[in-house]
Amino acid sequence: MDPTWWAVAIAGLFVGFVVGMTGMGGGALMTPMMILLFGVAPLAAVSSDLVASMIMKPVGGAVHLRRGTVNKDLVKWLVIGSVPAAFAGVLVLKWIGDGQQTQDIVKASLGVALLFAAASMVAKALLDLRKTQRLKVAAAAGEVVEVPVEGIRVRRLPTLAVGVLGGLVVGMTSVGSGSLMIVALLLLYPTIRAGQLVGTDLVQAVPLVASASLGHLLFGDFQLDLTASLLIGALPGVYVGAKVSSSAPGGIVRRALVIVLLASGLKLLDAGTGTLVIVLAAVAVIGPVLWSTVYRRARPDRAVGARGLMLAAVSGRWLAWGGSQKSDDEGSRIPR
Repeated sequence: MDPTWWAVAIAGLFVGFVVGMTGMGGGALMTPMMILLFGVAPLAAVSSDLVASMIMKPVGGAVHLRRGTVNKDLVKWLVIGSVPAAFAGVLVLKWIGDGQQTQDIVKASLGVALLFAAASMVAKALLDLRKTQRLKVAAAAGEVVEVPVEGIRVRRLPTLAVGVLGGLVVGMTSVGSGSLMIVALLLLYPTIRAGQLVGTDLVQAVPLVASASLGHLLFGDFQLDLTASLLIGALPGVYVGAKVSSSAPGGIVRRALVIVLLASGLKLLDAGTGTLVIVLAAVAVIGPVLWSTVYRRARPDRAVGARGLMLAAVSGRWLAWGGSQKSDDEGSRIPR
């Protein structure tokens, strides 16, 4: 089925809105949507999505550069690894060949990347919760909890490794610059603030995606009409999503996205309907229970009933240290 331009534009509008509202990278949504809903060939979907991202990402990066929330030294070491690796990822696909085997490898690689992206969203929320608890304890002890963005000491070799692995995945699947790499950075730099993390990740993603896009323009299956249709919808979608991000239920959307990414990844890996139903049902039932346990352990000083814990787990809104309501990943709703 060949997608008409308006159908792809509407899909781009939806994805752009979600990206603007939640800060999630669009490749994890747009690429599988083009493959599963519109029947676009996997390599063409990856190529077109990367070129569209190359046009959108500099806008967010420029905003963070003006705000001073970018660690330039960290960006440098990430880029040293990610730019050549992203181009190399395209060359790997080119080396495999141009036939059905390449399409199958791209499809399978994308499925695995989506499963990791879903896991990374859960991991990021857990890490954010632990960091908030740690900062609360440090603030109570009178320690300085605000670290200037340029004051963060860069761990060069681990950062370089994150760039290489992330660039390779992005070059082959278009997924990773705004989902997988940001969790790896949070593990390496637990003291970095949410805005600094997002800003640094956004700026390093600009040359990363540009390198991958150049590779796909030269050796991939870039389709101008498909990319143009994506941008027609995605650009206004990102703008509107960013506008409503402060009042929208981002926590609920993020939890729904985990389910969507999980289902998309399994489907791209040719999982059967029975497997999909069992896995998604288990996640829907067990997930809130486990998340409630996490909230309980994070707030041992506060008596919260089972109903309140379950609502917090489902909605992503939890009682902040001062008693107000706050999202479990507050401050990260910047489009990337």
